[in-house]
Amino acid sequence: MLSDTAPLLHGVPQGSVLGPLLFLMYIYPLGKLLNNFKNVSYHFYADDIQLYCSFNDTELHKLTELLDCLACVKSWLTSNSLQLNSEKTETLIVAPENKIPIISRHLGSLSSSVQPCIRNLGVWFDQSMSLDHHSSLLIRNCFYHLRNIAKLRAFLSNSVLEMVIHAFISSRLDYCNSLFTCFNKSVLNRLQLVQNTAARLLTGSDKRAHITPILSSLHWLPIKWRIDFKILVLTYRALNGQTPKYLSDLLCPYASSRALRSSDQNLLKIFKTKYKTRGDRSFQGIAPRLWNALPLSLRVADTVDFFKSQLKTLLFKNAFS
Repeated sequence: MLSDTAPLLHGVPQGSVLGPLLFLMYIYPLGKLLNNFKNVSYHFYADDIQLYCSFNDTELHKLTELLDCLACVKSWLTSNSLQLNSEKTETLIVAPENKIPIISRHLGSLSSSVQPCIRNLGVWFDQSMSLDHHSSLLIRNCFYHLRNIAKLRAFLSNSVLEMVIHAFISSRLDYCNSLFTCFNKSVLNRLQLVQNTAARLLTGSDKRAHITPILSSLHWLPIKWRIDFKILVLTYRALNGQTPKYLSDLLCPYASSRALRSSDQNLLKIFKTKYKTRGDRSFQGIAPRLWNALPLSLRVADTVDFFKSQLKTLLFKNAFS
């Protein structure tokens, strides 16, 4: 059955593949407007607009520019038949806890929208950038689904059960896990417990059975190694022009002032960082260290598929040797 045809004089049907592209073209001039504010950075994702302003204790005046920028955004949207949804506007202050009230008083109309944590593309960011709230929700949701899957265990074949576990558990553990470098050992151990429980459910193993042989038999990389895998794949893509520029700009090829054998080893420069719990765990801090530890054959891989295949083999060997 087909519906009657009708001429489409303007716009596109909801859900059309042209919709996102046309919308990005429509709001493209807004990006040029935001570039006029030197102390404000921005990201667009579909119809979401994110504004960032970085400053220290003596630069609270920069918040005035942020408020001016927001006023310009509202004005531009109004003049182009769009509307800023004030109810969905949220503000996150990333600062020491004792500084947050001071900063909040300089935010003007935005002070009422300040939240202790906000969701960004499925990840919950908090004021300390520890992702504690996100990890708690992730672990709770995974165990909730594991309990429900366990109830269906008797009705599913092993192959179907594995698909269900990957769909509801592995996908959650792997989603944006390149951010998990900020987690301490306690949180990583809790995430590993989720994977261990899933592995025992799939294999029907006793809870007292040693988990390493079980994970090895399933060919599952432990949580820590899955995080390293994601970071190294992102690094490879960034070095080969397959990521946004803001990510590739964080990496710098190593260049020696003298002619050394390491000059043609495709190494990355390791930047000095101030804080071990923040700078050392950032992508710019950890990616070069992981990359430089790879064998040369991986650093010069021709394709991303070959790189991923050989990298998983290497990490699997390191994890279970």
